[in-house]
Amino acid sequence: MSKPGCRPDPVARRNAAPLGFPLPHVPSELAHFVQMSERDDFEPRSGQKGLREIDVSLRDEGDRLWMLARVEPLFGLPPRPRRPPAVRLLPGQWVRWQLNYRFTSALGIRGWSYWLDTFNIAYGPVDKDVFLSEPTMTVDERGPVR
Repeated sequence: MSKPGCRPDPVARRNAAPLGFPLPHVPSELAHFVQMSERDDFEPRSGQKGLREIDVSLRDEGDRLWMLARVEPLFGLPPRPRRPPAVRLLPGQWVRWQLNYRFTSALGIRGWSYWLDTFNIAYGPVDKDVFLSEPTMTVDERGPVR
């Protein structure tokens, strides 16, 4: 329990952060991204990036979208079973893919840091609030962080 006027525990703030946001109008060659970090008190900061700048492989197969989250950097992965296969989305479907990382300083002087990627990927025209609803598919690739 926190005292009045004290900031909540960083883990509690991180766990309370939203997983999806309304989708602004974004040209089809760009991706909308939102970043949050503990140093900014998990305040969402959004922007746009080129599709090749995000850690997702995408391939339009005509009637479906093939999608696979890329793992960068490999040395930050916690132990986990083998990676799941790519997903294929039909028009109007969307996937929420989560992948986490953990890091420590080179000499182990500082504690661990944690990073969570949540990719919300939709195929075709969708409502701007699509990522506030339940996903068509969920891929939970989070591993242990301790």
